[in-house]
Amino acid sequence: MAASGYTDLREKLKSMLPYRENYKNRFLDYSSDKKRRYYESDEDLTDDEDLQKEEETQKIKSSIRQVRLFSDEECTLIESKIDEVVSRAESGQYREHTVDRAPLRNKYFFGEGYTYGAQLPKRGPGQERLYPKGEVDEIPDWVQELVIKKLVDQRVLPEGFVNSAAINDYQPGGCIVSHVDPIHIFERPIVSVSFFSDSALCFGCKFQFKPIRVSEPVFFLPVKRGSVTVLSGYAADEITHCIRPQDIKERRAVIILRRTRPEAPRVELSSLSNSLLPAFPSDRFSGSQKYQVLKAKRSHRKADPDAAHRPRILEMDKEENRRSVILSKHRKHSISSSENYWRKSHEYPDDYEHEESPARKVKMRRH
Repeated sequence: MAASGYTDLREKLKSMLPYRENYKNRFLDYSSDKKRRYYESDEDLTDDEDLQKEEETQKIKSSIRQVRLFSDEECTLIESKIDEVVSRAESGQYREHTVDRAPLRNKYFFGEGYTYGAQLPKRGPGQERLYPKGEVDEIPDWVQELVIKKLVDQRVLPEGFVNSAAINDYQPGGCIVSHVDPIHIFERPIVSVSFFSDSALCFGCKFQFKPIRVSEPVFFLPVKRGSVTVLSGYAADEITHCIRPQDIKERRAVIILRRTRPEAPRVELSSLSNSLLPAFPSDRFSGSQKYQVLKAKRSHRKADPDAAHRPRILEMDKEENRRSVILSKHRKHSISSSENYWRKSHEYPDDYEHEESPARKVKMRRH
């Protein structure tokens, strides 16, 4: 060792690998065009990511138009009309597919309605289908007179554009997961008007579940009561948008105005499943109208700001939540005798709802 001039083996190895130290802090990155790029440090990589995020933010902002058109008096009047819609739905005065219920969020379709989420036999983008003509109620006159007419007068929308109006009614802690309004179903722009309380629309979030977690948005858009939000271009087609549970602190409703494409696919009436088209007794039909008495699944509770931070049952889990788990006597006996079962039944009593039969338990997933 001494004859070669090195007293430490580490020095000799360092001299044999001179490039090791030079490339020690370099990071390899492949951009979208697959060209190799090198960064001298973490700071260079962070700067590049910040630049890309800023560019995307500008694309989103440039394809959003937002304006407050409705005064407090006009909001109060429209909100009373929304309450009337809720009352009519709970008393069974609407067609079956006009009303779509989910935990902490009810949706009311007018003009046109469509299948989505758990209602689809095959899930995924592009699988959504419009209901057959006449399966949902017509757009109420008050929506035409109080909302659409004002948007046309203010040149937010061209006259005759809207043929689909949906009302989403959220309770505190309600949410809707990241999505893009089906491009093959709806033309652009997508127009929404917010009522009852302030909220926010987030872009580019990722949802995780059990428990529910939402990533930081690429862009956060405050939405005030009485404001109109218009999405087109990049914001409507190239990035998802959502409403996070923490952004619904009080009851909030939004009226979504859209136009369906003439070539949009529709569900065949004969192919509607029993869950989508329930069997009606013959004496329930009156002419061409087909109404079903709908039971209220929840009352409109008073706004609780803390409710937004409590575990909630997600909309996308509603089908799974309805499935019953029926245990046989033998299996129930064997499970009940275990220590783990005893602990779960005492630590999480709200996870189970008991039916009339003591042998039947419905497990509710909570996030």
